[in-house]
Amino acid sequence: MANVPGSVLGRAASRDGTPARAAPWRAPRPAGQPVCGTRQVCATLAALTESARHEVLTFDDPAACLGLSLPEPFLELAGSCVRLAREKVRTVRQIVPRHALARVVAAEVAGAAALSGRARLTESIPFKMIVVDRTVAAVPLDLELLYNGLLLIRDPVVVHALVRAHHAWWESGEDALARPEPPGAGPQNLPAHLRPVLEALLAGLTDETAAARLGISGRTYSRRVGELLAALGTTSRFRAGAEAARRGWL
Repeated sequence: MANVPGSVLGRAASRDGTPARAAPWRAPRPAGQPVCGTRQVCATLAALTESARHEVLTFDDPAACLGLSLPEPFLELAGSCVRLAREKVRTVRQIVPRHALARVVAAEVAGAAALSGRARLTESIPFKMIVVDRTVAAVPLDLELLYNGLLLIRDPVVVHALVRAHHAWWESGEDALARPEPPGAGPQNLPAHLRPVLEALLAGLTDETAAARLGISGRTYSRRVGELLAALGTTSRFRAGAEAARRGWL
């Protein structure tokens, strides 16, 4: 068969006419390094945060671990990593689902103001994630909880894709606690009969379940929800937690 220049057949032959050797087969490079076990996950998260120099990007849902029997030391480590990042790094951008904001602020009332401009709210997040200096990322193996294991990613293409995903969510979100607090807002402004309603909303209870727990009719509960939203200056139940946290009602 004739050697056709520029064709696959032509490239398959060497200049002296002898068949060229095929390149050795190489296994595809893994996308990341799995890390499992509580001790290893904790060490990796601590090292990841310690290595941060310029920027930390996260998708996070602090409410995801509520009700789960996670070890207290692990929860303390996760919180300290976030605080350390804020202290060390100039740019920290957290994306948090709306329903989790109240829990974020309730757990860190003193540092709530620091979230402004550094955290944005979206209706949801695609998965949990940490990206440090746009060079390394950590994603839970189950996409939900880092405690269950994580994938440490250094592949530049994959990391860049995660950064772009974060940017898209960031642009579509809104600043947490960005609006000024209305005059006179404070804990004393929440009527006592509306506090159980606020707690039911934050717990994500259905109207029927909440009404049953409070020992009132569904109609009365709906009316009190309306009172609460009016007092918070919003018509959205999704924003109720954020507004209550901003006013110090938690």
